[in-house]
Amino acid sequence: MSQIESSQETATLCASCHHPRFAAFYEWMTQLGSFRRMTEPLRRKLVGYASGIVLEVGAGNGLNFSYYLPERCTRVDAIEPDPAMLRYARSRLKQARVPITLASASIEALPFADQTFDSVVITLVLCSVADPLQGLREIQRVLKPGGTLLLFEHVRSDGKATARIQDWLVPLTTRCFGNCHWNRDTVRILKDADFHLVRYARLGGGLQPIIMIEAVVAA
Repeated sequence: MSQIESSQETATLCASCHHPRFAAFYEWMTQLGSFRRMTEPLRRKLVGYASGIVLEVGAGNGLNFSYYLPERCTRVDAIEPDPAMLRYARSRLKQARVPITLASASIEALPFADQTFDSVVITLVLCSVADPLQGLREIQRVLKPGGTLLLFEHVRSDGKATARIQDWLVPLTTRCFGNCHWNRDTVRILKDADFHLVRYARLGGGLQPIIMIEAVVAA
């Protein structure tokens, strides 16, 4: 794909990712004490594993920026397709302790050369991506050999009854919560994209079980 074609595809994908009402709701929700107590330790732990030249995909409202460690990370290239989310993320750049470049781009058409990054960080993103398998193949392309994918997501329930409820709710969650799919089987998609799970933890349950993963491209 040429650079012009890649830029056009990125622009098209980003144009479909504009959810200002959800962005405002998400910004409000993430400042609630209950939400912060649940997610901040997970974000801090996951982002603390990032090293070298880092790509953050789906930076959202920039909640991860303050957790990158200057003793481990050279720089961070952060992308976010939603212009409403980007405005919140820009306001948090000053909290970062490492150099962060923030740009509008989609996971399905990353505007970076092959084998650029040592680490890729994704937190609560793949649930809302239009084509997660293509997105993970793009991540595979831009990771250096031996590079690490660090992932924190809510996923499909293991329980049949709960998973069925998630399926029923998806038409509502995708419409109201920025294309969020509560029933997405992210572990299966990772394996389909030829990622090998180095670390895997599953936390909680109910309608939004959480996974934390460190993965590398399978040999």
